[in-house]
Amino acid sequence: MGVVPMLFFTNNAEAQRKKSSNPVQETKTNSRKSGGNEDPRLSEYYLIEAEKYFMLDDFAKAFVLYQKALEYDAANATAYFKMARIFQKSEDYDKALENAQKALQIDSKNKFFYLLVAEVYTQQSKFAEASAVYEELISKIDNSEEYLFDLAALYTYQEKLDKAIEVYDRVEERFGLNDQVIAQKQKLYLSMSKLNEAVKEGEKLIKAFPGEVRYVIALSEIFISNGMYEKAVPYLEELLEIEPNDAMAAMMLADIYKRQGKNDLSSQLIQRAFSNPKLDMTIKLQLMVKQIEKLPNEDVFELLLDLGQTLVEAHPDAADAYAINGDLLMRNSENTDALNMYLKAIELGATNYSLWQNTLQLLSQAEKFEEVNQYAQKALELYPNQPLLYYFSGTAYMIRKKYDRAIDELEQGKKLSGRNEELKSYFNAQLGDAYHQVDEHKKSDASYEAALLHNPNNDHVLNNYSYFLSLRKERLDQAKKMSSKLVKAHPDNPTYLDTYAWVLYQLGEYKEARIYIEKALEHDKLSGTIIEHYGDILFKLGEVDSAVHQWQRAKGMDDTSDLIDKKIADRKLYE
Repeated sequence: MGVVPMLFFTNNAEAQRKKSSNPVQETKTNSRKSGGNEDPRLSEYYLIEAEKYFMLDDFAKAFVLYQKALEYDAANATAYFKMARIFQKSEDYDKALENAQKALQIDSKNKFFYLLVAEVYTQQSKFAEASAVYEELISKIDNSEEYLFDLAALYTYQEKLDKAIEVYDRVEERFGLNDQVIAQKQKLYLSMSKLNEAVKEGEKLIKAFPGEVRYVIALSEIFISNGMYEKAVPYLEELLEIEPNDAMAAMMLADIYKRQGKNDLSSQLIQRAFSNPKLDMTIKLQLMVKQIEKLPNEDVFELLLDLGQTLVEAHPDAADAYAINGDLLMRNSENTDALNMYLKAIELGATNYSLWQNTLQLLSQAEKFEEVNQYAQKALELYPNQPLLYYFSGTAYMIRKKYDRAIDELEQGKKLSGRNEELKSYFNAQLGDAYHQVDEHKKSDASYEAALLHNPNNDHVLNNYSYFLSLRKERLDQAKKMSSKLVKAHPDNPTYLDTYAWVLYQLGEYKEARIYIEKALEHDKLSGTIIEHYGDILFKLGEVDSAVHQWQRAKGMDDTSDLIDKKIADRKLYE
């Protein structure tokens, strides 16, 4: 605003006193005296004022002032341009285009006016119109060839691929060879099924930049993806003569050799690449991931196992080398070796979440529950909001009979499960068991009910819930219903048969109970509980000698009751 008063400054002090102190008011007065509204100086004043509000994002005030600027200069292209920008920001593209075109009509030498018109056309998905504007811009404005890239993209959107390639040719004429431009042209040629033209572009780069590895790799990938393996071989072989440690080239050539039945050459190339400790391990891991994508091919898997071992030997201090080996071995059900690899990776500082999860899973399967708790706590320091870590930890504490700690872990994990109802169901199943062990039966039952609400066929819950109800002699009809359902689904499971027999026993249905307990006894590796239950049922049926015989069989086995010796000694049933 300080610029405008200077326009009206005079050295005549007397005249200055007679003039208005407001230059805008004075200009309006002079304009009225002259009989017209045209006044470029006043238009410029409003334009400057509008720009201040535009920069402050107060577009409403700015718009009014741009209109005022046009009142005093209808040919103020900048005002139209700025109004177009305001309409564009409010997504009123029709009015934005109208004002941008007015700006361009007034000043056809301003590249920013062209760009805005093209941009608005693009936002309206009018790609043909936008292309025409870019063509006009490039032809009329010097040094505007940088916009050829935008023009090529627009032709691509319109699927005018030949036109897009022509534009990229113009880019090369102006700026010289560019690998990104070549890559775009190759994509276009390949989408047009013009393989030879795509190959020529790749060869052009290799000729211009001999020895540049990435250009050879890119062209070889085109050959390989189109089944032209023989064409890729000389390029890759020549590259490996120059760069013998290039892992990507070695793996690509090894794959081709394998297809050609040259298995020895293939293995030599791969091992050479992976055994080189100077070769970046990240590249090796990327190559292994590419091979993993080809699974479940057995040949590929054997290769991966060999590569994994080579990787560890070449990089004995790299956590990721052990981690990927652990993944491979676990996939191959070599769980002990997989666990050792994971533990070594953790020792070397690995922090990948899936690695911790796999470690806890394998420790659980190996029944190393104290270690499960140790590693779960370490994992929770890194990932305190991962519910599965609490599940592993809580389950391990429960198996170790640390029930209060188990409940704390399981409840926390359930809270973190959010809307994952399936995961919540697993937590509730475990909580049902844990609360039972501390005699909080209401919480136990509620947990089981919540688990069954999500999955009415949860075998674990149906068995434990019905069995614990039978031990408490509560809601036996419900227990019978659940246990019966389980036996129908798994008629040969001795644990489920025993549970159902025991529910029937508590209901006084001893003959029926005997049928199911004897079905359970047909299986190997029976627990002491099942045999003791058989003795109890026989006693209720009046077969005392047989009952005592079964109690004697059960004695010394796991999971018998504390009353087993008293039962045998007194030849009586104690409950």
